[in-house]
Amino acid sequence: MKISMIVAYGKNWEIGLNNQMLWHISEDFKNFKTITSGHHILMGRKTFESIGKPLPNRTSIVLSNSGFEHEGVHTFNDVQKAFDFARQAGEEELFIIGGANIYETLFPYVDKMYLSEVDYEGEADAYLKEIDFSSWDLAEQKDYEAVTLYDEVKSPAWKFKVWVKKD
Repeated sequence: MKISMIVAYGKNWEIGLNNQMLWHISEDFKNFKTITSGHHILMGRKTFESIGKPLPNRTSIVLSNSGFEHEGVHTFNDVQKAFDFARQAGEEELFIIGGANIYETLFPYVDKMYLSEVDYEGEADAYLKEIDFSSWDLAEQKDYEAVTLYDEVKSPAWKFKVWVKKD
């Protein structure tokens, strides 16, 4: 089973504030939905709570040590048990979707990264640990312009990149 992470982050590795995303980029949300649909998605409890419900057409796995339970969610307090659950269900590509602690803890397991680099610098209280790309190959990149309406930025410019771990 391939283990992938999918994350959007700002210029200083910002990913969230008060358990919320820092921007709204509808194209990035569509991208996330397309990539993760039909797969198992693994997240921490706080990330699940910020979403509020299991996402449609995906199997939600939550890592938590607090005994967290929610209808339609599979909760584990052990990473290997979560991986085994997805593997036994026949998953071919498991997606890690956050938050910061989960990304950092599970990064050694990651084979592929789907990264949205957002042209954003601002307040945040959750950060992605800086990634050293020297052991990764860039497999895909697409650049998106900022979207403005009446001289107001509705969505910042961003780059979508897919990185694959070097053999």
